[in-house]
Amino acid sequence: MVIANHAGAAPKKRQRVNSNSRLSSTAAVLIDSSRPDVTLTEASSHKTPPATIRRSASLSSLNPIPGGFNDPTTADVILRLYLDHPTSPFDDSEFVSAVDQPDVQVYLHSHVLTRSKYFAALLSDRWQSESVNNEGDCETIDMKIHRFNLGVSAVTGSIDNHLTVLQLLYTSDFSNAINSVSTALHVLPVALELLFEDCVRSCVRFLEAVPWTEEEERRVVSLMPFLSEEESKELLSRVSPVKDELSEEMLYGLILTALHTANHNYPNMAFAKAFVAKLLRDFSSKESARRVLDRAFEASLKIVKECLEEYSSPDFRGDHNETEAIQRLNLHKAVTDGRHVLWLVERMIELRVADTAVKEWSEQSEFTADLQRAFRDDVWRNIAPALPAVLIRSTCKLANAVVAGNVLAPREVRMNLVKDWLPVLIVCKDNISNMPTQKLLYLELEETFLKIISTLPMSDAQELLQQCLSFSTRNVEDCPHLVNAFSTWFRRANRSPTF
Repeated sequence: MVIANHAGAAPKKRQRVNSNSRLSSTAAVLIDSSRPDVTLTEASSHKTPPATIRRSASLSSLNPIPGGFNDPTTADVILRLYLDHPTSPFDDSEFVSAVDQPDVQVYLHSHVLTRSKYFAALLSDRWQSESVNNEGDCETIDMKIHRFNLGVSAVTGSIDNHLTVLQLLYTSDFSNAINSVSTALHVLPVALELLFEDCVRSCVRFLEAVPWTEEEERRVVSLMPFLSEEESKELLSRVSPVKDELSEEMLYGLILTALHTANHNYPNMAFAKAFVAKLLRDFSSKESARRVLDRAFEASLKIVKECLEEYSSPDFRGDHNETEAIQRLNLHKAVTDGRHVLWLVERMIELRVADTAVKEWSEQSEFTADLQRAFRDDVWRNIAPALPAVLIRSTCKLANAVVAGNVLAPREVRMNLVKDWLPVLIVCKDNISNMPTQKLLYLELEETFLKIISTLPMSDAQELLQQCLSFSTRNVEDCPHLVNAFSTWFRRANRSPTF
């Protein structure tokens, strides 16, 4: 069996329910076997002029199968395929015209053609009698040999695709013939046109099971309106937009997977997180990305808070081995999920959706109290030395987002952010290591807090600035940010009222 591999035409939509009585206007022409110069058109009053039958190169390569396709000795149907004008808006814009392709005559069998509801209707006694009455010809027609003309769209490969489908009428095993997306897309429009249901189902099943290129997907989508709801269901579920909830669940699952990969120190954890970060940047709905990030942020922060709460609880303060093991577990988990929090904060700031995170971070008085208790002893130094820097870095990034106007936080949020986290910064400075990177981090957060304080009412600023005296050093030149903050406050306090 020869399978055509040329571009196919878009289908002419036929009514596929009760098709025997609802045929489309495709030009199918009955030819009187006793008078070849007389043609009876399908439900039409005009006469189609006789055509010269020519054999195409594609047909000449098809060897007649004895008793089967294209066998003139046993055939009772002679079908002429000829090029018709395009009837689909896709025909003249997407495919190359094939106006020079010759007509084709092929020998077929009526008992096989009835697998196609279209041909079954043409071969029915009712249709043939109606055709004769419409033409007004009273001569007796030899019904042993049926002659039909079938016009196909004048686009490249259309006749070859019709020949392929006609061949498939002679088989029930479509697997060898429909073995590529290209073939299925060429065959399916013709199978739909001829109402060849078995072939339609085979094409659809094949398309459901294999991947497509972008161009193939476009063609599949263009064919879906011609399929029934049941036939197109699986194809549609593959390409149709999903509901926001499903889309968000998918994105949330990817975030959790990337963070889970990081938990296990996989070699490609950085690549997974970078990939998810790109998906977040390219995500079509900013509000959906916001909701997903808020959800992940809240979950990770909750774990960090629970770990620090257990670590700081008197019930877990002791010298025996079990308590020490629990302390280690809590601190290690706090560091791990603290890094998740930091990564999520960075994504939120990048997408300018950190409003909820800033508000949440400003309402952590109990959490920051646990942190202060934890950082005042020396246990964390040997177990989780990175914990202070991880949490201070998250605080610094959120505070900088407020200062930069990335997050337009209300006055209460700005004040509580400094009020809750300033004591943590002070404790960290008192227990600071000699690492230069940590010193720079703490200095950056000092400057940021002072900038936020400058945005508050003078009474609130007065309260918080007094706590910032710990930022000072023995050398005044080393803390210009603190000098500038107090100078600004006193300048404003001493300004003469103008209102």
